[in-house]
Amino acid sequence: MDGIAWSEIFGTFFYILYFFIVLFTIFSLILDNRSPIKTMTWILVLFFFPVVGLIFYFFFGRSTRKERLISRKRYIRLSKRPMAEYQSQESLQDETGKPRLMAFFKRVNKALPFGGNKMEIYTDGYSMLQALIKAIAGARHHIHLQFYIFENDAVGRLLRDLLIDKAREGVKVRLLYDDVGCWKVDRLFYDQMLCEGIEVLGFLKVRFPLFTSKVNYRNHRKIAIIDGRVGFIGGMNIAERYIRGFSWGRWRDTHVRLSGKAVYGLQTSFLTDWYAIDRTLLTSAEYFPKMREEGNVVAQIVTSDPVGEWKDIMQGVVLAICNAQRYIYVQSPYFLPTEEVMNAFQTAALAGVDVRVMIPERADTFLTHMGSLSYLDELMAAGVKVYIYKAGFLHSKLIVSDDEVASVGSANMDFRSFEHNFEANAFFYDKETALALKEIFLNDQRSCLLLSRKQWAMRPRKQRVIESVVRLLAPLL
Repeated sequence: MDGIAWSEIFGTFFYILYFFIVLFTIFSLILDNRSPIKTMTWILVLFFFPVVGLIFYFFFGRSTRKERLISRKRYIRLSKRPMAEYQSQESLQDETGKPRLMAFFKRVNKALPFGGNKMEIYTDGYSMLQALIKAIAGARHHIHLQFYIFENDAVGRLLRDLLIDKAREGVKVRLLYDDVGCWKVDRLFYDQMLCEGIEVLGFLKVRFPLFTSKVNYRNHRKIAIIDGRVGFIGGMNIAERYIRGFSWGRWRDTHVRLSGKAVYGLQTSFLTDWYAIDRTLLTSAEYFPKMREEGNVVAQIVTSDPVGEWKDIMQGVVLAICNAQRYIYVQSPYFLPTEEVMNAFQTAALAGVDVRVMIPERADTFLTHMGSLSYLDELMAAGVKVYIYKAGFLHSKLIVSDDEVASVGSANMDFRSFEHNFEANAFFYDKETALALKEIFLNDQRSCLLLSRKQWAMRPRKQRVIESVVRLLAPLL
């Protein structure tokens, strides 16, 4: 009896303690003044997933506003240092007739627009890797690489060996990878590069993934800078699957090579992140060499992070959608938009703009894909055309509008990219680039199913239930 009594007392005490902890957590959530949607999502998780929900919140949900992993004040201060050399460069001054989006990013993101660039577009991993290897092979002064994923596979080892060769030639090589994105990579893989004089850093290292809030803030950028003159930006990482795809289809992505002054923006982004992790300040003018015009492309490198005051890329996307007069086409592997972005899509379509959204029929993560599908009916109800890509996994993050504005980068149309990740996108403001990216979108349409509401309503009831449940967690995915 005594054993049973003590067991009951302990159980009662546990439930009372848990109840007060949950109440305190909810109270803290409310005081944090987050969006009502995110607050209610966390409250549902706490109530319907006892203990597990609390643990999940502790590691993934706490706001770091008062305890920044990289404090906003310090991040702004450090970004101004490489920014000083960046801003001393001659950028595009006459913005007459240019889209308001350019002025918005220049004011809010301090992103300078540069004309006279040359750009090449890659829609598959093989052509991008070839171009990157060629650029690295020709490096004379420095190579800066930053990828969310840098795998220890055939592709990763090929690039590693090339970097080692360049380091032996006296070229300064720096590699920044994301610690969570490369969880499965044996650290010996990076140690081999360190032993050869290559500087290698993991972004916000997570020593005990289950016991740290760092896991929620990841550097999702995919950029490369060679000699400060050539740069790469887009959606591709360094891994074999970006070339081979899956057994069920190809990997369709978009990446671009830039030559010209727009590379200054990529260099600034890399040097800022490097200083944030290594505390090594690299601001020499040799990283920002003087360049002549290479072509006719007008480009602006825009970054966003969970530290800054504004959600730069998300707000820019909203502005681009709202400014569209004739059309706006969007590709994204994951579509879990914030309320602001969703409203912008619907408003533009209701105003008569040709709005098209393309997502993959099948994705690499089940939950995010189910969550993405839950938004499609609302899009179609407003007149948005939804295209389902059937030829493989569409990982491209592409936006093009009115033959005058376009974007390629790392940011997905989801909460994580807009609110939690460190992202980088290139925005373009010339007709030639916009038409080239538009043609890529239209070519992908040939491998798509144009979804109708009637057809979509016939999907299995079980799938609808899963979609609806996952959607409740959309702000957390």
